[in-house]
Amino acid sequence: MTQIGTSLRNALLAVVAATLAACGGGGYGTAPVTSTPPGDGRTVSATPSLAFTPGTLTVNAGETVTFAFGGIGHNVFFDAQAGTPADIDGVNTNTSVTRVFNTAGTYRYTCHIHPSMRGTVVVN
Repeated sequence: MTQIGTSLRNALLAVVAATLAACGGGGYGTAPVTSTPPGDGRTVSATPSLAFTPGTLTVNAGETVTFAFGGIGHNVFFDAQAGTPADIDGVNTNTSVTRVFNTAGTYRYTCHIHPSMRGTVVVN
């Protein structure tokens, strides 16, 4: 390999290493939660341990539920049924998104990024 080829390869390896280091290198579940969800009892947190907490939240019809996302990207997709609020698509980090639940029922949801993450909102 020529000196130019070797230099180019070394530069590329340095860029790849820096990119991986910027991603945290610790794997899933190691990023801290950087936002504190409101303490109103109607907040679901997507945790760094890849869980929605609480797993089941009960609210009254017409109430707003806050979905709080920390340092790991998540989304919320509801099972299709009448009265379901809009999904929260994309990759959400360090933000909170609200949804109003107007109709009584049981609404199950999943994070499509982490399919093992499941939760339920029960509306009275």
